[in-house]
Amino acid sequence: MIVKLKSIFNHQGFIKYFKNTLWLFGERILRIIVGLFVGIWIARYLGPEQFGLFSYVQSFVGLFTVIATLGLDGIVVRELVKDKKHRSEIIGTVFWLKLMGSFGMLIVLSVAVNFTSNDNFTNILVAIVASSTIFQSFHVIDSYFQSVVMSKFVVYANVISLLLSSIVKIVLILNEAPLIAFAGVVLFDSFVLTCGFIYFFLQNTKYRIKNLVFTMSIAKKLLKDGWPMMVAGVAIMVYMKIDQVMIKEMMDSASVGQYAAAMRISGAWYFIPIIIVASFFPAIVNAKKQSDELYYSRLQKLYNLMAWVPIAVALPMTFLSDWVIYLLYGGQYSQAGDVLMITIWAGVFVFLSVVNDKWFYVENRAQLLMFKVLIGAISNILLNVLLIPLYGIKGAAIATVIGYSISVIWSDLFFKEMHKLFIMKVKALLFYEPIKLIFKFGTKK
Repeated sequence: MIVKLKSIFNHQGFIKYFKNTLWLFGERILRIIVGLFVGIWIARYLGPEQFGLFSYVQSFVGLFTVIATLGLDGIVVRELVKDKKHRSEIIGTVFWLKLMGSFGMLIVLSVAVNFTSNDNFTNILVAIVASSTIFQSFHVIDSYFQSVVMSKFVVYANVISLLLSSIVKIVLILNEAPLIAFAGVVLFDSFVLTCGFIYFFLQNTKYRIKNLVFTMSIAKKLLKDGWPMMVAGVAIMVYMKIDQVMIKEMMDSASVGQYAAAMRISGAWYFIPIIIVASFFPAIVNAKKQSDELYYSRLQKLYNLMAWVPIAVALPMTFLSDWVIYLLYGGQYSQAGDVLMITIWAGVFVFLSVVNDKWFYVENRAQLLMFKVLIGAISNILLNVLLIPLYGIKGAAIATVIGYSISVIWSDLFFKEMHKLFIMKVKALLFYEPIKLIFKFGTKK
């Protein structure tokens, strides 16, 4: 076993992916520490009502941001890994597509605000936050660095952006700035991150701006593959963000603030599955090329890990939620403890869904993902309509967890192609592998 472990750790491919994962993991840890510190300070400074309004604005804009990506993010990484000869054309085409998508999103958003109960001030906040999506077209650079397992440059850009925006937020708090100033920081953060992406891309690649051209044939192919992912992405954002929007419409901003405070804690660790799976995505693509047995073996191991980690965190947090909220936010967010106790369990399904998404990308079964998340989104909306009037923000928390479980696991039963993955996820949740190993050793004795 020791010899085998040494061979694994000395393998160049493993070292490459492991270093890439460490860079991403380190950046996310820093983001959580700094983000939680500054975010909690902002929540304490603004209070539940203004913090709730700010959270509502970000959630409302978030419902439409997927339109700007056109569902291309995961597909771009796949195409850049598969087609190395046409990387410059792929990067250039995706940039222009996402830029057009950003302006399309702003048009849709400007129409959507007319169907809300927002006042003029809220709509101004929406406009400022939404403007930041224009810079998302440059996130194709992130996809490129993922495809070549060089995420350290993405980390550099993210850390610079994080530190600068955090300093600005602290200065605003110390100078008792109004809410609208914090909305402006969202736009500033996106601008700084974009500048960082461009700098590291030009410094560390052979590509130049003039070489990144729009190619119609590539655009048609990407849009054909991407439209189901865009629909799926909209549905995903609906069941991630709709709860705060519906709480605002059905209750008030202060209730959104209580709910958002809990969600910031329960979602703070969702970076873990994204980093691990994203870093090993090229290895999963390569496994598919070798054999189905190796491919599904790796998927099962990922499912196992993605089930065990969140359960290990959710169990103690269930009993410590009130204490954690009081410690971080103080007595003014007393209602958030019950929400955290419930929503922390959503992490189990979020972790599993990250592995799910990679299967859809590799198999090019985007339409299946679209149907699954649509089922989850519709379920979440209906559950919110039913449970918020009965249980308030705790009802929204219950709706979130059930909606995630329906989308990630139970909807598999409706599709024959998903039955194998359903069994794999159930095995992971039931700790099938470690129990099997225990029985195996017990039998030997």
